[in-house]
Amino acid sequence: MRSIQAFLSSYLGLTLCLILLCIGITFHQLDALQALFQTSSMQNALKGGMLCALGTALGALPVLALSRISERLSNTMLGFGAGVMLAATAFSLLLPALDAGGSLGYSKWGSGAVVSCGIMLGVLGMLGLERVMPEQELEQRDSISAVEPRILLFVAAIILHNIPEGMAVGVAAGGAVEGAESLALGIALQDFPEGMVIALVLAGAGVNRYKAVGIGAASGLVEPLFAVISAWLVNFSQMMLPWGLSLAAGAMLFAVTHEVIPEAHLKKGHRSAATVGLGIGFCLMMVMDTALG
Repeated sequence: MRSIQAFLSSYLGLTLCLILLCIGITFHQLDALQALFQTSSMQNALKGGMLCALGTALGALPVLALSRISERLSNTMLGFGAGVMLAATAFSLLLPALDAGGSLGYSKWGSGAVVSCGIMLGVLGMLGLERVMPEQELEQRDSISAVEPRILLFVAAIILHNIPEGMAVGVAAGGAVEGAESLALGIALQDFPEGMVIALVLAGAGVNRYKAVGIGAASGLVEPLFAVISAWLVNFSQMMLPWGLSLAAGAMLFAVTHEVIPEAHLKKGHRSAATVGLGIGFCLMMVMDTALG
């Protein structure tokens, strides 16, 4: 426990220093940032990222009134989120990545090879990040002080999970990809049950209800940050568009198959509900991408 607390103390101290550094740079480069955000792609990336963060926050709010939700409903919501993310990966990231490769002069074989490499880089990158971060399960504890280190590690894992979602929104907006709006809306829908599940887990572990909702809502703030960063990188060079889209797709695939789907199927009695939820989420996102794209 002491080693975990020592890690968290250094982690939070470093995070605070980085936040203060970013604030200082922001004020120093305010004019440059204003010029940067005058571009429509950067504005769309920020709006899309904020929409995703709003989805997470709105999902956490009902926990103020709910004491718990059934395991069946929880698994169904997780399956729904997995379906949305899978459809978003296929229709809003991979297909535009292949088209972007073709517009840059790649052959069909070349586009497929570039996108495949990008997917694997995204998967391996997320796998590497997961290995670096300490993995802890959030367990029921009688005292809040005993839960605190695990809570912060749990939140750190959620932040890691939200990074590819922000990347996907930013790359799509930065590259003016058709269907970027539907992608942002779909991820926001997926974030709604995710925010609720986070807050419910924390509240069930003995955390103050308001604090649990605050942590659940704050976990989505990483998405607009990485949306803006990814959009800027794509704006910097259009050659990066197929790589950025496929990299985000690989990271999303990792998050879905390594985290969301296994969690949704954790309880043997509710796997069918999770599978049905996945199908509904996939179909809804596919229809949204077709209608709004």
